[in-house]
Amino acid sequence: MAASWFSMSSLFSVLVFSVSWAASDSSAEDLFLQCLSNHAQPSNPISSAIYTPKSSSFLQVLQSYIRSRRFMTPETPKPLVIVAASHESHVQAAVVCAKFHGLEMRIRSGGHDYEGLSYVSTVPFILLDMFNLRSVTIDIASETAWVQAGATLGEIYYGIANKSKTLAFPAGVGLTLGTGGHFSGGGYGTLMRKYGLSVDNIIDAQLVDANGTVLNRESMGEDLFWAIRGGGGASFGVILSWKIKLVPVPEVVTYFKVGRTLEEGATDIAYQWIKVADKLSEDLFIRAQPQVVQKGDQKTVNVSFIALFLGPAKDLIPLMNESLPELGLQSEDCLEMSWVETTLAFAGIPKGTPPDVLLNRTTSPVYFKFKSDYVKEPISKEGLELIWKKMMELGTVFMQWNPYGKRMSEIAESATPFPHRAGNIFKIQYLTIWTEDGKEASDQSIGLVRSFYGFMTPYVSKSPRESFLNYRDLDLGNTTNGNTDASVYGADYFKSNFERLMQVKTIVDPDNFFKNEQSIPPRHSSF
Repeated sequence: MAASWFSMSSLFSVLVFSVSWAASDSSAEDLFLQCLSNHAQPSNPISSAIYTPKSSSFLQVLQSYIRSRRFMTPETPKPLVIVAASHESHVQAAVVCAKFHGLEMRIRSGGHDYEGLSYVSTVPFILLDMFNLRSVTIDIASETAWVQAGATLGEIYYGIANKSKTLAFPAGVGLTLGTGGHFSGGGYGTLMRKYGLSVDNIIDAQLVDANGTVLNRESMGEDLFWAIRGGGGASFGVILSWKIKLVPVPEVVTYFKVGRTLEEGATDIAYQWIKVADKLSEDLFIRAQPQVVQKGDQKTVNVSFIALFLGPAKDLIPLMNESLPELGLQSEDCLEMSWVETTLAFAGIPKGTPPDVLLNRTTSPVYFKFKSDYVKEPISKEGLELIWKKMMELGTVFMQWNPYGKRMSEIAESATPFPHRAGNIFKIQYLTIWTEDGKEASDQSIGLVRSFYGFMTPYVSKSPRESFLNYRDLDLGNTTNGNTDASVYGADYFKSNFERLMQVKTIVDPDNFFKNEQSIPPRHSSF
């Protein structure tokens, strides 16, 4: 589905005009803006989508979708221009003009990139912001939907719930996540053990390639369609929209959140959870979340167990008594609700809150550093006790353990670029969050999570030490001279799929226009 507007003659005009502009003394910013102005569709003017540092709302637009305060400092590099596209022609023009004038482009859909790579660069760059491209079109008859890259998960869930009580989509619990990055990186959620990841339920996509052409699954080909479903869309083009397959859920499901401290048997419960988490019914997802808490004058570890069961509480209690009796789950712990209400519960929003809260895009940025790991062998009780001791020593680092198994083990590693399938018991997300401003506070807090990550080495995957692309971590592949070794982060994120991703990249973007500090390089690039 190549776009009719950006024909070869239009592209030729861009080049001719750009060459003449290049001869002038105008700045790169002026050249880029002139290019946009001359080649926007008359029926979809681009002027209202452009923000420069001279615009009164430039900083407000930039910071509206920054989720990490680490990248809101005066020293953080700012884009030369923000293009807040509201039509696909704006995306096409931005890509062609930035590429011709040698300007780097960063692409932002929700702003949740853990390292700020979707809106920060160390070289002059253009920010292509997708937040205006946010339509959600649901077809109940075919149980599918088209969702644009700037749509949030909350908006998708709200749209589905307004149409059906028995359909859902397997995506994340972060309601302000944008689909452009979340889906393309292999987004997961509480339905993963039943239906797999977001990328396992995508049946078509629209993308603007490095030539400014709009492609769909048929026109882009199966190799590129494979690559953008878990390999990160920003390495290959600009995702415009996804066609997703909705999945069935019961009208009534069950949610619980139960916490236990070490004094209340948390070690025994966590040990049993590790033994059964990946073997439980595909209808049951139980996240474990260990965290240091203060109990009187002493520190202890509290492990919260947070669950979604695709069925009523009367069916869940016997299942828990058989598989995880150590938790002692009681009927009063269980809340029966609709699936869409569980998306609010996992986000920490109280039951009974009107569902239109799903449409809220505002968040309060915080300072944070996250890392990830995969666990393939059970951790002993002795190991858990050492982990708790280290957590209490560090104080501010906590974890989320997300269970694998069932559908996640049935899909081949090579089916999508996301390779973390069979053989994983659970995934770890390490988190540290702080409130103090300044480099010293940041360095100290980041040092703590790095220390804990190092401590966890004996308990997690090896050769490679696997990591999750959507938990972006610039520590991976970072060399002593400040360069980045793509072979390291490529293996950690993608395992053997990295080779095929580079092959696709070499074909569709040989000049490496779409790049960031951890993008997929073409084969001829030096790592």
